[in-house]
Amino acid sequence: MAKDLNKVMIIGRLGTDPELRYTPSGSPVTTFRVASSRQWKDSNGESREETEWFSVVTWNKLAEICNQYLSKGSRVYLEGRLQTRSWEDTQSGQMRYKTEVVASDMIILESRATPREGAQPTEEDYMQPRDVPRSSYRGGPSYGTPDIGDEDIPF
Repeated sequence: MAKDLNKVMIIGRLGTDPELRYTPSGSPVTTFRVASSRQWKDSNGESREETEWFSVVTWNKLAEICNQYLSKGSRVYLEGRLQTRSWEDTQSGQMRYKTEVVASDMIILESRATPREGAQPTEEDYMQPRDVPRSSYRGGPSYGTPDIGDEDIPF
C-alpha cells in the first residue's frame, strides 16, 4: 500500500526572535521565520544567490525550547511538515492563505546553545558543557503532540 508523505527539512538562520504564545487551552506555541539561501553560477559564470523565507510553528515542549535557546541569527536544522491555513480577511472579505512549517524536530547548529536574553534561565543552564540532549528537541506525533485546531491558534 502506498503512503503519502509530507516532510520538510530546512537548514537556515532565524530572521526574527521566536515569539511564544499560549492557546486558550494552555498549550505553548512558538513562531519564527527562517531564511535558507542557495548559491549557484549562472550561464555567464557569475555567482548568484537566492534566499527563501519560511514561517515556522512549534508546539508544546519544542515551543518552549525554541523560545529559550533560539534568537535572531541562530543557525538551525528543522524537520516537520507543511501546513496551509486559510481565513477570511474581515476588512476585505477575501480568503487569505498561509503555508508554514510545523516543526517536530530542531537541532541548533552552533557550537554552544545558551538561553537567549529575556528567557528565564534554569539551574541546568549553568552546567558545563552547555549541550541540550537532542531527544529533548523532538515533538512529533510519537511524543504526544495533540491535533491542534484553528481555534487554538493564538494569531
